[in-house]
Amino acid sequence: MYKYNDFDEAFVRNRVAQFSAQVARRIDGSLTEEEFRPLRLMNGLYLQLHAYMLRVAIPYGTLDSRKMNQLAMIAEKYDRGYGHFTTRQNIQYNWPKLPDVPAILSDLADVEMHAIQTSGNTIRNVTADHFAGASADETVDPRPVAELIRQWSTDHPEFQFLPRKFKVAVSGAKEDRAVIKAHDVGLYLREKNGEIGAQILVGGGLGRTPMVGKVLKDFVALDDLLPYLEATVSVWNLLGRRDNKYKARIKITVHEHGIEEIRRLVEERFAQVKPAFGGIDMVMLDEIRAAFAPPAFRSAPTETFDAAYANDPLFRSWADTNLAPHKAEGYAIVTVSLKTPGQTPGDASAEQMRVLAGLARDYGHDELRISHEQNVILPHIHKSDLPEIHTILKAAGLATANIGLVSDIIACPGMDYCTLATARSIPVAQGIATRFDELKLEHEIGPLKIKISGCINACGHHHVGHIGILGLDRAGVENYQITLGGDGTEDMVLGDRTGPGFSYDEIVPAIERILKTYLELRDSPEETFLMAYRRLGMAPFKAALYPAKESAHAA
Repeated sequence: MYKYNDFDEAFVRNRVAQFSAQVARRIDGSLTEEEFRPLRLMNGLYLQLHAYMLRVAIPYGTLDSRKMNQLAMIAEKYDRGYGHFTTRQNIQYNWPKLPDVPAILSDLADVEMHAIQTSGNTIRNVTADHFAGASADETVDPRPVAELIRQWSTDHPEFQFLPRKFKVAVSGAKEDRAVIKAHDVGLYLREKNGEIGAQILVGGGLGRTPMVGKVLKDFVALDDLLPYLEATVSVWNLLGRRDNKYKARIKITVHEHGIEEIRRLVEERFAQVKPAFGGIDMVMLDEIRAAFAPPAFRSAPTETFDAAYANDPLFRSWADTNLAPHKAEGYAIVTVSLKTPGQTPGDASAEQMRVLAGLARDYGHDELRISHEQNVILPHIHKSDLPEIHTILKAAGLATANIGLVSDIIACPGMDYCTLATARSIPVAQGIATRFDELKLEHEIGPLKIKISGCINACGHHHVGHIGILGLDRAGVENYQITLGGDGTEDMVLGDRTGPGFSYDEIVPAIERILKTYLELRDSPEETFLMAYRRLGMAPFKAALYPAKESAHAA
């Protein structure tokens, strides 16, 4: 894991001091809220419906037990005893008091953390595959490249006031777990002719105008990567629209100018900026790589795992859903669900954070990851330790066996917290999870990704859900649109809208009708919902959703 050097430490401490002075001026009235707004956004502080919200960066989702314990302490000391993990691999505190924010930032700096560039029109926290450095299907560990991009982009003088926010994701595995095609820039790291480089995609994004990223360049060698990114962002910074914030994202710029013209301009700009780098980026990358050396994996028998799997049905169910293949013999990747039915997706109490920190320290080579799916990952766990870990997780309410199933729902904060939201998201997620827990159909349904957004900004990624739910306001009444067939993987597809929306009271029964239709029509238990939808199309699901309308049309 990357550790701060003297420059990092001084930079973060200076920002804390600077923002502390700005907070003091806001409190004494020297700054109005309008004047304070751009300053607080540069430091991750939002003003939500009921209180301020502080968004803390967890770069590429990686942290250790020391950091997680500090996040727990902050939740207890300054908030309401919990934190909310987000689809950007960050953590949010929903109830900090403004006078406490400087102390929170200082406490974060004590463990090499901050809230810089987690908001505002700048390059946001760089995200990556949450199985990075561990997954069996990985070609290149994306974390050193993600850290290089983080260092380059932090406080970059040209990119602090971009047309809109700019999001970068990096993946280096066969399976795309970072949703790179839905980002402003997505990097797919790979090897070509013995050289490591990246395919660069540009212009992806969700929100009110969802688009799938396009290939800007098929292969860029690592020593050209930063100058190529600099050229890309620089071109957009000049072309991007500032007259309409809804059309200011790079996806609109690519759409309006065409990928060929954007590629021409980027290549032209790249030729100008490349000489200025002089190889210093590769010196930095070599230093960064050393911080991400694999841990010293141990060799041990796995009889305890085998016995628990054979004799304990609860353990077996959890192992079947929450474990993923690891690149090291005898190891597994553990995904800890923060989606217990009835709970708020992505929330973890301070005590649960401490439990996770302890497990990482005692069993997991002191590594944790936050996934964009709002769960926590223990990336390096030897199988012999899994029965004991499962017991500890059960005691902490963290052993829900539902990863990739109905109740493993992505949901934005919605109207419970967000000023932009037009409908509730959290209660809908809770209602769906609780209903299918009552029906005991979750494991029979199998792999399914439900994603819920409380407004058109799509923070819940509903466009790429196998079932997507978008909450809107219709004349003061919550109305929920449904999309089917979305996919956020390397084969990214945007979902198809089913038709008219449903009221708050109707949305859970509507999802139930969709999934019961799937169970009736699937070829076999091996045919997933997404596979069945691609085979059957929209018609049978639409008939189940709108039976009266379909009957009238047939008559």
